[in-house]
Amino acid sequence: MNHFRHEELLQKSKEYVWLPFTQMKDYDQNPLIIAEGEGIYLKDTEGNKYYDGNSSVWLNVHGHNNKFLNEAINRQLEKISHSTLLGMANVPAVLLAEKLVQLSPSSLKRVFYSDSGATAVEIALKMAFQYWQNKGFSKKKKFITMNNGYHGDTIGAVSVGAVDLFHKLYKPLLFDSYKVPYPYTYRHESSEAEVCKEECLFELEKILVSHHEEIAALICEPIMQGAGGMIRMPDGYLSEVASLCRKYDVLLITDEVATGFGRTGEWFACDHENVEPDIMTVAKGLTGGYLPVAATLTTEKIYEAFYDDYEKMKTFFHGHSYTGNQLGCTVALANIELFEQNKVIENVQTESKKIAPSLESLKELPHVGDVRGIGFMVGVELVKNKETKEPFPWEERMGYQVTLKMRELGMISRPMGDVLVFMPPLITQEKDLREMIHIMRKAIQLVTERKAVDV
Repeated sequence: MNHFRHEELLQKSKEYVWLPFTQMKDYDQNPLIIAEGEGIYLKDTEGNKYYDGNSSVWLNVHGHNNKFLNEAINRQLEKISHSTLLGMANVPAVLLAEKLVQLSPSSLKRVFYSDSGATAVEIALKMAFQYWQNKGFSKKKKFITMNNGYHGDTIGAVSVGAVDLFHKLYKPLLFDSYKVPYPYTYRHESSEAEVCKEECLFELEKILVSHHEEIAALICEPIMQGAGGMIRMPDGYLSEVASLCRKYDVLLITDEVATGFGRTGEWFACDHENVEPDIMTVAKGLTGGYLPVAATLTTEKIYEAFYDDYEKMKTFFHGHSYTGNQLGCTVALANIELFEQNKVIENVQTESKKIAPSLESLKELPHVGDVRGIGFMVGVELVKNKETKEPFPWEERMGYQVTLKMRELGMISRPMGDVLVFMPPLITQEKDLREMIHIMRKAIQLVTERKAVDV
């Protein structure tokens, strides 16, 4: 793409486009327009090539411009691109639902489609609420969420979110939820995983003891919190949460939008502790990063609470224009086929072990406080003072500055505050993973230590 074309597009982007989660003044100062993608790389309108270090915001699996996925979409285009799922099914949606049920925790038997992670969560909340109403438990209207939890940006999803930076402004629009501590071991006063875990479970059970009769469901991101800071749960915490939900007759919603489809080294993060939720939301990796399809999976027990004669008014009145879109469901099926053909989950398990020492070595840097993660889902927390864990002043935007430097060095990612996000496409191999970590290390040094570094 020639230089004139780049300048023309740049001007149009600044004049017409409003980007998500972006202060547009920042974009005007550091603009970027992607033109192409190939494998684990992105290329901009000036011809610069970058590693896709966060899988285009956590969703790419097999790399960009994958021939197998492209061909699957083209074949479906020759049949039909879309027909409504309201009152009728379609072939790819039926086949994908079957496949999702086969892959998911055994408790989940029914699939409700939507278009994004936020809408999948919105559906989960409405489904949990109406389930109890349909069953005659009219008091069960509340939800429990966890500190730092992020579940999307629709009003319902924000109501069960707890990231003040994103959510505080909208408080007058939201319904109230019970918030419980999330086991953030690095920031816990003891820095001990077991102590942190037990304290958080104790606080959760206190809420359940006092309020279970009015609580419809608890929602959490299993094993790893994403937008709240890439925070990993201590081992055993998720299964204990599930046990408490069963004990107090509260539904468990696991939000696998970010953690699902191999990202943590299992099909779903729940699988690490054999947790069987009542409702599970999936999106991002579902289509391999190709098209916007999401799903909310639930148990047969919940499904049956909605199944009745129409005049009983138990119908789930929810849906979207592109729900169950044929192109999206087709590429999702092809995505799952590639997972199995190419042993993608095994690759994540194997390669993540190989690079673990390189990631851990980042802690040697004077301003890296913590490195945490599982599989290809990693957070690197920057701090001003390692001894006291004092953060950098938020106005310095250290994480943002480091990712700008990473871009200069050839890798794209987006931070969560001062936590750097490392979530490469799941097909990435050791050589490229090490080069990505090298870029991250150099960027951290250049920005936080502000000294010359041989890159």
